[in-house]
Amino acid sequence: MYKQRIQYFLYLFLVFSTNTYTQEVQNPEKSWGLGALVRNAEIPFNTEEDNVTSFVPMMFYQGDRFFIRGTEGGAHLAINSDWQFNVIARMRFFDIPAEYQNIIQGDTIDLGVQLRNNITDSSYVDTEIFTDLQGNSYANLSGHWYFQYKNWEFFPSASARFKSASFNSRYFSLEQATNQKIDAGIEINAKVESRYHVSSNLYLLASLGATVLDKNAYNSSAIEQRWQTEAYLGFAFFNDISKPKKSTISNHGYLRVAHGWATPSNIGDILAGDTVKDEYNNQLTSLYYGLPLSDELFTLPIDIFLTTGFVWHWSSEVQSSEQEYVVGIKAYYTINWPVRWRLGIAEGLSYISDVTYIEKSEMERKGYEPSKLMNAIDFTLDVNLGDIFKLPALNETWFGYSIHHRSAIFESSSQFGRIKGGSNYNTIYLQFDF
Repeated sequence: MYKQRIQYFLYLFLVFSTNTYTQEVQNPEKSWGLGALVRNAEIPFNTEEDNVTSFVPMMFYQGDRFFIRGTEGGAHLAINSDWQFNVIARMRFFDIPAEYQNIIQGDTIDLGVQLRNNITDSSYVDTEIFTDLQGNSYANLSGHWYFQYKNWEFFPSASARFKSASFNSRYFSLEQATNQKIDAGIEINAKVESRYHVSSNLYLLASLGATVLDKNAYNSSAIEQRWQTEAYLGFAFFNDISKPKKSTISNHGYLRVAHGWATPSNIGDILAGDTVKDEYNNQLTSLYYGLPLSDELFTLPIDIFLTTGFVWHWSSEVQSSEQEYVVGIKAYYTINWPVRWRLGIAEGLSYISDVTYIEKSEMERKGYEPSKLMNAIDFTLDVNLGDIFKLPALNETWFGYSIHHRSAIFESSSQFGRIKGGSNYNTIYLQFDF
């Protein structure tokens, strides 16, 4: 059931993101963002450690049907000027001491539906029903507001969460460890998020929030304090708020077909040309779709895309075939000498149906429990075939090399299981611009 729910949502993602592009004939600049934040949260449980810190990459995108909002993503099933009905996958943090996060891996993705009612142009109310991947449900009622003062933007919110008895028991009485069941309850949260426009596409981000637990959760044997605070601090790249969005951008969508070979070498060794071949010759084939977002970053001609990928890991003597799903923000810089060639890098998320041999074997050597959800990086270098062969028919075709990389950011991210290491594949590809 766990795998089916994740795969179903990711299939929806690929369908909705593709439809978003094909219905936009004029190809205008779109709302996007890519950030890196440090999250610090109080631990409400009776532990020696009082706080836990995690590095959290975030992506943002708003399309006609599909959206990404930091730690959540989803699709508009129905929408008009006054309300919208959405299906959402949202990351939820389970705040326990860092030393236990790799073993327990309590951070999870919850699935649910959301009804958003627009009250004014700068305020709305969300009514939500969610469940974790084990079927423990909860509901949220929240109000959100927006204020802007010069370069500052503020996003205050207040919410009430009704937690089912099974959800409350699993995450607050730690039923699996204590065998203590508790009843349902309602917790209250207040939060203020802000961002400051530094210059051009650069912003600073901050957030401060507090939650008061319900009586049943607070009275459980595992909980030590009723109040829990959390804070975010970081930076991000967004559309320049001081300029109107472009009605038309120069870059277009693309399809990329790649095939690659696993290597136990790390990225540093690969870039230095010291690549070791995987002894079992594990391979992958991938298909990526690029949705154009902007053709400019810090006034430079850098093409920005939302990239979505489906990766098929082929079976071998040490692994069965597995499916991987990738979403990220991709940037390309084109150099026009002596022919057109491009450098590219993407940052995003990768979810795999089961961890591959090349990744699992490294985790075993280092004593980690592997994680299906990881950070994804895509390094590319390609050249235009039309320029190479002087054939206009190939002007929109590129041949290139890429490093397909999954990692957990050096034990700094609780959502990736506090792992150090990952996997790398050397791949070659053809990319076709629309």
